[in-house]
Amino acid sequence: MNDNRVAFIGAGNMARCVIAAMVKAGYPAENILAANRSEPKLTALKADFAIATSLSNIEAARWADVIVLAVKPQMMQQVCEQLLAEAPECQEKLFITLAAGLPVARYEQWLGDIRLVRAMPNTPALVSLGVTGLFPSRCSNYERAFVDHIFSGTGLRVWLEHEAQINHIIAATGSAPAYFFYFMQAMQQKAEQLGFSSSEAKAMIAQTALGAATMALQSDHSFDELRQQVTSKGGTTHEAISSFSAAGLEQMVAAAMQAAIDRAEEMAKTL
Repeated sequence: MNDNRVAFIGAGNMARCVIAAMVKAGYPAENILAANRSEPKLTALKADFAIATSLSNIEAARWADVIVLAVKPQMMQQVCEQLLAEAPECQEKLFITLAAGLPVARYEQWLGDIRLVRAMPNTPALVSLGVTGLFPSRCSNYERAFVDHIFSGTGLRVWLEHEAQINHIIAATGSAPAYFFYFMQAMQQKAEQLGFSSSEAKAMIAQTALGAATMALQSDHSFDELRQQVTSKGGTTHEAISSFSAAGLEQMVAAAMQAAIDRAEEMAKTL
């Protein structure tokens, strides 16, 4: 499977995450190419991962066996229509898209009846601890296996039966690192107010988050059971949890996740 040449159209953060995971997992750098309109991101990718680069999307598409669309949703139509106009042979290749909010039907409008996998990784893919949701359209078993292979270095892969689930996984995992970073930021701010230095507060909170996540992954207990194990009635943790509950934390989280889903659905209609 490592013989397939994979071209990334776009060189932003998510492309970098997936490229880093592929190389770390042993995919040959000489079989990976990134194309972008500007040089700086390409220079950094080439320096960090020894992959090939190009300023031409058309050149990249012609070179590749598999084309990964890693541009912003707002740019996708222009990119796809240019590929079809200038490299129509690309219709016979496997496409993977990393863009949120754009359904398979939209790509078929722009590129025809292509074989496509919608992929929704999250940024912890950069350290091989991510979650990637995957939805295939018209793909063979080999192509599914190949996509699973190239994302294997990103962390957990979740294959979805229904395309609508892509929007759900955006809310549950794709956007979720930002939720945790926001919560950790709030904790760091309070810790600094209590007298800890910025570096001390960040290190303590990040280590606690890592420890809690590792415990959860290694335990058969639910999150609720793990929380109760730390929460003695009448103690300090109980007071903190009661404060969160009184402020409506669960409702707030549910509303935020639904807002992410609503925005993804809105993008599907307007982009």
